[in-house]
Amino acid sequence: MAAYLQWRRFVFFDRETVKEPAGPDGGGAGGGKPFALPPAITVCDSGRGSLVFGDMEGQIWFLPRSLQFSSFQAYKLRVTHLYQLKQHSILASVGEDEEGINPLVKVWNLEKRDGGNPLCTRIFPAIPGNKPTVVSCLTVHENLNFMAIGFADGSVVLTKGDITRDRHSKTQILHEGNYPVTGLAFRQSGKITHLFVVTTENIQSYMLSVKDYPRLELDTHGCGLRCSTLSDPSQDLQFIVAGNECVYLYQPDERGPCFAFEGQKLIVHWYRGYLIIVSKDRKSSPKSEFAGSDPQNSDKQILNVYDLCNKFIAYSSVFDDVVDVLAEWGSLYVLTRDGKIHALQEKDTQTKLEMLFKKNLFEMAINLAKSHHLDSDGLSEIFRQYGDHLYNKGNHDGAIQQYIRTIGKLEPSYVIRKFLDAQRIHNLTAYLQTLHLQSLANADHTTLLLNCYTKLKDSSKLEEFIKTSESEVHFDVETAIKVLRQAGYFSHAVYLAEKHAHHEWFLKIQLEDIKNYQEALQYIGKLPFDQAESNMKRYGKILMHHVPNETTELLKILCTDYRPTGDREGSGMLEGKKANSEEFIPVFANNSRELKAFLEHMTEVQSDSPQGVYDTLLELRLQNWAHEQDLQIKEKLHSEAITLLKSGRFRTVFHKALVLCQMHNFKDGVLYLYEQGKLFQQIMHYHMQNEQYRKVIEVCELYGDQETCLWEQALSYFARKEEDCKEYITAVLKHIENKNLMPPLLVVQTLAHNSTATLSVIKDYLVNKLQKQSHQIEQDEQRIQKYREETTRIRQEIEELKNSPKIFQKTKCSICTSALELPSVHFLCGHSFHQHCFESYSESDSECPTCMPENRKVTDMIRAQEQKRDLHDQFQHQLKCSNDGFSVVADYFGRGVFNKLTLITDLPPGKSATTIDAGLQRELLIHTKRST
Repeated sequence: MAAYLQWRRFVFFDRETVKEPAGPDGGGAGGGKPFALPPAITVCDSGRGSLVFGDMEGQIWFLPRSLQFSSFQAYKLRVTHLYQLKQHSILASVGEDEEGINPLVKVWNLEKRDGGNPLCTRIFPAIPGNKPTVVSCLTVHENLNFMAIGFADGSVVLTKGDITRDRHSKTQILHEGNYPVTGLAFRQSGKITHLFVVTTENIQSYMLSVKDYPRLELDTHGCGLRCSTLSDPSQDLQFIVAGNECVYLYQPDERGPCFAFEGQKLIVHWYRGYLIIVSKDRKSSPKSEFAGSDPQNSDKQILNVYDLCNKFIAYSSVFDDVVDVLAEWGSLYVLTRDGKIHALQEKDTQTKLEMLFKKNLFEMAINLAKSHHLDSDGLSEIFRQYGDHLYNKGNHDGAIQQYIRTIGKLEPSYVIRKFLDAQRIHNLTAYLQTLHLQSLANADHTTLLLNCYTKLKDSSKLEEFIKTSESEVHFDVETAIKVLRQAGYFSHAVYLAEKHAHHEWFLKIQLEDIKNYQEALQYIGKLPFDQAESNMKRYGKILMHHVPNETTELLKILCTDYRPTGDREGSGMLEGKKANSEEFIPVFANNSRELKAFLEHMTEVQSDSPQGVYDTLLELRLQNWAHEQDLQIKEKLHSEAITLLKSGRFRTVFHKALVLCQMHNFKDGVLYLYEQGKLFQQIMHYHMQNEQYRKVIEVCELYGDQETCLWEQALSYFARKEEDCKEYITAVLKHIENKNLMPPLLVVQTLAHNSTATLSVIKDYLVNKLQKQSHQIEQDEQRIQKYREETTRIRQEIEELKNSPKIFQKTKCSICTSALELPSVHFLCGHSFHQHCFESYSESDSECPTCMPENRKVTDMIRAQEQKRDLHDQFQHQLKCSNDGFSVVADYFGRGVFNKLTLITDLPPGKSATTIDAGLQRELLIHTKRST
């Protein structure tokens, strides 16, 4: 039970007496006079934009907002009850057309007209059973399917169905009792409909959505007429019953809270979350069991507007003899017996809040704002003002609680500046904690909160902050790590870095601050491939310096078949990744032993390792070979270096490998690479520099066929030597003679520079050379004589063809070898053919089929020579590269390059086929004439 005496009183409504409307010109009669109600008003209601009244003469009046009355005659005698539906233009009324107890119920459709009046859609007598009795109350369900009528004898009649029609509804007695019914109310919750029935002595509810309408008695005391109402959803549609001592609230199945509002209650209404109660102001007023008012009593009456949710009185005022309180057009209207209407207009929310602020009633302002569904911005402003008020009073703990409620709306810096004092650091910490919990903190807020923890030396709070919220992080992790590291809380920083996968920070703290290299290396081994690779490139040198063996092993795994530590123990279904081993060579800058082990491992398990791996391994082996003093170990290193060179991995980087071998004076490697690169002259020069004469001859013998100039260079080399090199010169000359590599004159000129070389050294060479040349001359002369004789014979044949007749004596066809028969074809070459054989086998009418293949060869040769005549560049190249330029020139002379060539394949136009010269030209195909 809540005592209302403790409730604060406010003036949240403005009271004004309704005036007569002004005339058309803004002035006019009655413009400032109070508006007067019709006389003899008995009942009133409101809805659908009008105030509705019933009087003692049977008329129903409508007062719209324009204050222009309209009325119609509804009953012959009087109107006793009205119920205006809020969602439909339907009005239900109870009145009398005859003297006596004969109440009639009429249902009016206000949207339809009958002779200018609203259409009456239904009329039926309001009698429970056969006993006429007075109607005490009336209510209609908004869905038009239920109407309940209460009577003074304790009966309740329920009409179910369409209340506007007789045919579609059914009337029955729902309740019978011994006490007058003083109030009825329908409650609709989802699909369930309840009817509350209150008498002067009890309260019960009926469930109308269930067959047989089960009844439940809620209480054993009742109320007077017009002292019950139904709240809105803000109070969960509770049924309110106002007794003289208390106001009770009921659910359909139980009694709810009650409020100790004293005084004899006359009228009870519900309006926009407010409970309106009109009561007498005299505690000694006698109690009436049936009627809630005494018309003879002219005492003052008090109207109180209660906010049950926020526990205050929103308005309280004294009126003279209140008839009823109506709600319409967004205001309350109080009707008094003197015919006046008093309007109560609720102040706007901001005005009410300002009134509360002036009285420093911030808690009440907050509750009021919430009940009025003020937006979050408005609530935040109230919290801020409340916080400022508490802060100015020195209540910093209370102020910070209000500031916390502004998070998300108020700029955090506004609050932070107020609590930067060291004495208020715990308040600031509480605010920053909440700011982080709501994920609204930035990096600066995180820094500030962690600094607060460290200044307070509150390790437990610090651990709680960083180790809670497993599923959601409310702060910037990287900022927190930085602050913790700077403050020396390395273990906390490492925990955060590991938990939130900030691998770089974890490794940086482990390596630079804690110096735990083993732990850092193990952590890298747990990372995914890409991150493990990048971190090994970054921290590999540090780790190699402190834990070289373990680092080398991890690099081997990383570059061959890497899986994170947790995955290596699994089934191995996923294929491992591998890094580029060449990129990790700089990690071993000062660890040559580990570098050699790493490189050798890579070349063994991964034959397709990058070229840089093999290059570095070669350089490393050559360095070790060059600096080794132990001959046995040096020989082993020599063998390893040669084996690596012969692995075939240096073909694309031949010159790089050669430079390495030369830098370390690795003779066997240099010679091997020369040989692989076909640098035969370099091989020979190498032996020449070392004066290894036998090796020079061996090089010429091995590679002289591929590069003939080696013998010439060898001869020049031995020719420059002053010591006796007769043996080697003789060997070189013998090979030059066999291969005809140099002209004899050039040989003589080359050996002329050697003071020890006598004529006896080249005697045999010169004799043999002269004998071969003499033999060659004899052969050439014989060939020339043969060609001259052949030429003479051909010229004689040509002459005979020109001047002597040709007798064709062939008796057989040269194709089918059968005896010739006319017609036949004869050629000057001596071949004869049947005409049909000639036509069948000949490709041309002017050529002999038998001689044509041989003639074609000659023609093709001439054409080839013609095409090569202009190949000047080719001729010059061959002339320069050949050891015997004369033979090249002679070859081109033989091809006719320097001759004027004429090729005749067809008869010139205008010449007769019988012309002897033309026939001879076509038969011979070729005529060569030297240009003079």
